[in-house]
Amino acid sequence: MSRYTKDPDAIAALDPEEYRVTQQNGTERPGTGKYLDNKEPGIYVDIVSGEPLFASSDKYESGCGWPSFTKPIEPAHVTELRDLSHGMIRTEVRSTHGDSHLGHVFPDGPRDRGGLRYCINSASLRFVHRDDMEAEGYGDYLDQVEDIA
Repeated sequence: MSRYTKDPDAIAALDPEEYRVTQQNGTERPGTGKYLDNKEPGIYVDIVSGEPLFASSDKYESGCGWPSFTKPIEPAHVTELRDLSHGMIRTEVRSTHGDSHLGHVFPDGPRDRGGLRYCINSASLRFVHRDDMEAEGYGDYLDQVEDIA
């Protein structure tokens, strides 16, 4: 079992946007994230801790301007918190071990896939292609990744 932590070296290596999003609870501008249109098979991990968060097979086009997923790949790696900022009541999504701000979850996702929309900032993620998952220690999740390209 891998151990994931809030890695100070990873935080120091973040670019300004990644730092703003993950460490200061920021939100990238809609339509600008590097993973918005990614259709490659693989998983998305926390850019700070490396903990696995979402699978490409659970990613879908929601039209919201950010990558959207129907569920976490490993629910224990995602923490949901009540967010009352900006005059709204929302549910914030953070990585459990890295404590990175990821985005928010909303109850307007595809009903046939659970009804949730995890609206996630690309700046909080690192994509691991299916071909690299075993070598990077994520082989246990290969069965959750299908070829969607």
